[in-house]
Amino acid sequence: MTADGRFAPSPTGTLHVGNLRTALVAWLFARSQDARYLVRMEDLDTGRVRERFYDEQLHDLAALGLDWDGPVVRQSERIALYDDALGALREQGFVYECWCTRAEIREAASAPHGPLPEGAYPGTCLRLSAAELAAKRAEGRPPALRVRAHGARVAFRDRLCGEHSGVVDDFVVRRNDGAIAYNLAVVVDDAEQGVGEVVRGADLLDSTPRQLWLARALGVAEPTYAHVPLVLGPDGARLAKRHGAVTLRDVEPAAARRWMIESLGLGGEFDPAALPSAPTVWSG
Repeated sequence: MTADGRFAPSPTGTLHVGNLRTALVAWLFARSQDARYLVRMEDLDTGRVRERFYDEQLHDLAALGLDWDGPVVRQSERIALYDDALGALREQGFVYECWCTRAEIREAASAPHGPLPEGAYPGTCLRLSAAELAAKRAEGRPPALRVRAHGARVAFRDRLCGEHSGVVDDFVVRRNDGAIAYNLAVVVDDAEQGVGEVVRGADLLDSTPRQLWLARALGVAEPTYAHVPLVLGPDGARLAKRHGAVTLRDVEPAAARRWMIESLGLGGEFDPAALPSAPTVWSG
């Protein structure tokens, strides 16, 4: 795999300094290895996406001095790729239909079900008989599509968080409204774009086993991962608007950049060569 990296925000709001700090880390990791740095807009949540945030987010990256390679990709323009991946999973018998409502899933997930993590989908629709399956289809209500993961355990080594593993439940890859789920889209995109190292916030660490499972099921290259600890507010909670001046609408880009660099222990120089070859786990 290459060392090519990416930053993939959702254009649903203004980026705060925690998001931008992660973008900076991804940029530093890529540029310090003479690799590409890509920007991708994860805009599949059409109900929350707003057109103005595409340009605003790119402007904020540029204001920090971050550059990127090639055109900015939009997931909303790549649906055919995701449909092809779904077709490949179907052909291998890796997906099944699910009609469970959220209430039914909560009720089923609250019961003990072996090695699966708490709250995981226990495979209710996987166990439908042929007659039950026919009855569900006859109702005309569109199903979601879930993977058949069999509770596989996937382990990996994260560049910042060390050894990690997780049990993969039967997660959704296409919602019942036809929308492609995040986990499928991101795996397809990273493989198609040649991303070799995924640098993102630590809140996505637990989704990584699902994505590695999907990459293996699809037969695509697996990237390496680096999950950056989140920036926290004074109350110890994840940084949010309630904490005050947290975006480049409130803080000068130069001041924000200086704080980010200092928080990473890189001193005052904005130089990718200053990145340690084996960085420590940064605290929020």
